[in-house]
Amino acid sequence: MHRWKAYGRILILRVAPLLAGLAVLIVVILVIAGAFHAKISPHERTAPVRRLEGRPTDTVHRVRKSYAAEAVGKLAAADRTIVSSRILATIQQITVNEGDEVETGQLLVQLSGDEYQTRQQQAEEALRGRQANLSEARSTLARTEQLRRSSPGTITQGEYDQVVARHEMAQAEVRRYQQAVEEAKVLLSYTKIYAPKAGRIVNRYAESGDNATPGKPLLEIYDARSLRLEAPVPETLAVALKPGTPLTVRLDALGREVEGVVDEIVPQADVLSRSLLVKVALPEADDLVEGLSARLLIPTEERQHLCLAAAAIREIGQLQFVDVVDDGDTLERRLIKTGRVGIPGRVEVLSGLSPGDEVVLYGTDEPEPAQPGEAQP
Repeated sequence: MHRWKAYGRILILRVAPLLAGLAVLIVVILVIAGAFHAKISPHERTAPVRRLEGRPTDTVHRVRKSYAAEAVGKLAAADRTIVSSRILATIQQITVNEGDEVETGQLLVQLSGDEYQTRQQQAEEALRGRQANLSEARSTLARTEQLRRSSPGTITQGEYDQVVARHEMAQAEVRRYQQAVEEAKVLLSYTKIYAPKAGRIVNRYAESGDNATPGKPLLEIYDARSLRLEAPVPETLAVALKPGTPLTVRLDALGREVEGVVDEIVPQADVLSRSLLVKVALPEADDLVEGLSARLLIPTEERQHLCLAAAAIREIGQLQFVDVVDDGDTLERRLIKTGRVGIPGRVEVLSGLSPGDEVVLYGTDEPEPAQPGEAQP
């Protein structure tokens, strides 16, 4: 009997804390649920009527707008010339710098010509010697022919043939050294490098004192009149373009647009980007430079949509709404969903409004309108 009483006391000691904790938890839940607070009976709450009060308004209307896809590219010159030397020589002077405009025939590079001047002088001296030999051979031939006419049989045919041969050899030597003189003059002329065409210097690869070797670039010239926009266009759009198609080119750095014409479509698609390289000829302009970034606008679709003034849109968090004028002076707040931005100050409305709705315009300095159910400030 005493043992059962002991078991009962132990059980009470162990269970009592658990029951007390459970009771406390139930009380906390009831407090959080508001079981000990007086209930407010449900009733309707009427939102205050909001009035137009002379604010400016605008009418929602339907517009038809053309949309265009953009292809980003850069300006590149179709006419580009690499200036290099035809001989091995030291550069004495480069007369132009990057960015300079040059005319056809303008001196660009002066090379050292001492060696080629010496070659020309040597060739001219050798030519004078061969011309003297030719003069002597010509005189010998003339005397021989006169002797044969005046005293037949004095000069044998073999001796005459030798005189004629020496004369012809002297003529050949003169012609050969004349060509050598011309070659020396040409090589000497290569020490002055002139602009092959008009254009703008875009790269300068050498400086005075450097060695110029045949084929090594010294300068690079491009014709500013041949600038084109080269842009990779998605193949789904590029296949619809043809040479001669007019397109708009947007120059963000210059803040303007120009009208270009498709000049060339490279007939090879890039496998990774699935695009074709489209080259668009641009009108000549002084502020266009090679490498300038530009965007090619390619018309894709034309559709109708509702046009809303951006000044009418108010935002609360991620929600957009407008105040619509109803019954002459009463304002009705409507949630809307907007789409693309159209002309500056206008946006596309996807839902929430109808054509002809009159909406309130708010200035940037006006306070944020009250939310539904709140009192106006």
